[in-house]
Amino acid sequence: MTVALADTAEEALRTPGQGSIRRIARYVRPQAQSINALLALIVTESMLGVLPPLLLQRIIDTGVMDRRPAVVTGLSMVALLAVVASTVGRFVAQWLSVRIGQHLVYRLQSDAFAHLQRLPVSFFTHTPAGVVTARITNDVLGAQGVVSGILPQVVSSVTSLVFVVGTMAYLSWPITMAALILPPLILIPAKRVGRRLRVVSHARMEAVADLSAFLTERCGIGGVLLTRLYGNRLTEQNSLHQRAARNRDLGVSVVLVGGAYATALTALGSVSVVIVYLIGGHLALAGSLSVGTLVAITALLARLYSPITSLSTARVEAMAALASFERVFELLDEPETVREVQGAPGLPPGQSEVEFDQVTFGYPPRRRLGMAGPEGTSEQVLRGVSFTIPAGRRTALVGASGSGKSTVATLLARLYDPDGGAVRIGGQDVREVSLESLRTAVGVLTQDAHLFHDTIRANLRYACPDAMDEDLMRACASVGILALLQSLPDGLDTVVGERGHRLSGGEKQRLALARLLLKEPSVVVLDEATAHLDATSEAAVTAALATVLAGRTTLVIAHRLSTVRDADDILVMSNGRIVERGTHDGLMARNGVYARLYRTQLDEETFSRGAIQLTADRPIKEETPVNDRDHLGAEIGRGVGQCSHG
Repeated sequence: MTVALADTAEEALRTPGQGSIRRIARYVRPQAQSINALLALIVTESMLGVLPPLLLQRIIDTGVMDRRPAVVTGLSMVALLAVVASTVGRFVAQWLSVRIGQHLVYRLQSDAFAHLQRLPVSFFTHTPAGVVTARITNDVLGAQGVVSGILPQVVSSVTSLVFVVGTMAYLSWPITMAALILPPLILIPAKRVGRRLRVVSHARMEAVADLSAFLTERCGIGGVLLTRLYGNRLTEQNSLHQRAARNRDLGVSVVLVGGAYATALTALGSVSVVIVYLIGGHLALAGSLSVGTLVAITALLARLYSPITSLSTARVEAMAALASFERVFELLDEPETVREVQGAPGLPPGQSEVEFDQVTFGYPPRRRLGMAGPEGTSEQVLRGVSFTIPAGRRTALVGASGSGKSTVATLLARLYDPDGGAVRIGGQDVREVSLESLRTAVGVLTQDAHLFHDTIRANLRYACPDAMDEDLMRACASVGILALLQSLPDGLDTVVGERGHRLSGGEKQRLALARLLLKEPSVVVLDEATAHLDATSEAAVTAALATVLAGRTTLVIAHRLSTVRDADDILVMSNGRIVERGTHDGLMARNGVYARLYRTQLDEETFSRGAIQLTADRPIKEETPVNDRDHLGAEIGRGVGQCSHG
């Protein structure tokens, strides 16, 4: 834990600059009227706070000592009214404080989520989802404490201190001077304790984010299945224990640092009471101080050290809260690489030609959230790629893994911007049109289409919020999934489960295809859309695609070359470049890269079918030795990775 604190100390101890203070003020400014009302209530409550001790002095000296019951009754009623008014004011102030704080949470979370929608995909590939979630939940709530807790606390403490010290000096300045000897001993270590607590708080925030990221990955359906299938439950438990233990230890450290300081302040306050009783008692015995005045000063003394303690701990708490603000601002400061030109026109509706003109691109280097610069350098993925897809035509993009096929799809959908050259749809550079019109015009279906943990209706309407149930059923019928919907007890209200895991692979792809159809894009990108499907599901999805793609400009990215033989044009990529172009028959006749890839895949498929047929035709006999059976299984499965546990 010491190493972790050392690693985060330099970052955590950065003093918030004027820029950060101005940003905080900008978020608070819309609540200016509520804040002013809150401050007015706090000042009023502080004034009312010194009234009961003064009334107590009069009750003792004038009412009790002079035996005047009417004075005792009247002043007690006034004290009661003061207490009631102070209580009501405190309640209203608390309501305003919570309201202001929750509005701040709302604005920060809204701005953070809106900013996340504009960040490049590379940000999410480099940053765990749990870390992002922690920034817009835990850290935002920590930042709320600056406005809803620390600001009222500071104002209340300052005003209370002024009224209490003034009232005490009015009653007895010698005792007041004696009582003010100890406060400097409280303030001296406050700065050092605050710095230490800020370091520990920052480290704990990092630990919470790390634990959140771990749980987000492991508690999702994908993580659960991976853990169960590989039997790594003990490994996962140990990983959780390490993170939870670090979180526990840092949580204890936060409480200890702040608690030790608060305990010291309480002890000093108790010592001050003894000093006042000592000096005040002798003054009362000497007749220079009344009993009522001594009791009133003692009552005020509690209100003297309470604001001093609050002011001292306010700096300590502010350091931790400001660390939360800074972490939220780090998220808001993440650069946007895909920006929309203000007032950009929309793409015209209808069929659109797609053009890549000498496009070069390299994925941005990895950067960690909150760091000033990237780590490493970018590597070129596309090198001068040029091609045109005529409107309404279907072009296939093939090549070995890592050749840049999927990168072309991301640039066409403008998930990234090219480093050089231009991507055009309908003759317009995609960087110069509105993102909304581009998202409407381009529809993408990947090999692992994402479905939300929601109903089928909600997942379909994500593409077209205004779609009626009849439209949804018509889209499902077009992709051959209507029979499935009709067989489900809840129909469109069926919840698909996390990432659609309650559906089969083919059903999920066809549902995603129906969603794409509802969007009615003019340009369709199929990125390995049938790569993970079995033969039956692939045939069903392929048949559905024939309906969806009719009349639309289509880019089909495929690893399995047998699925693109009927494309109008086939582009072959290698090492980030287009190396061949033509129809299937023409490319096979050329006997180049495409022909070699096609024959290699054909041989692999033939070998796989032969291996399966071998095991079917020659079943393993029971008398075959166990070692021989294991050897045969290893031969058939040669090439599959092995892992030795233990």
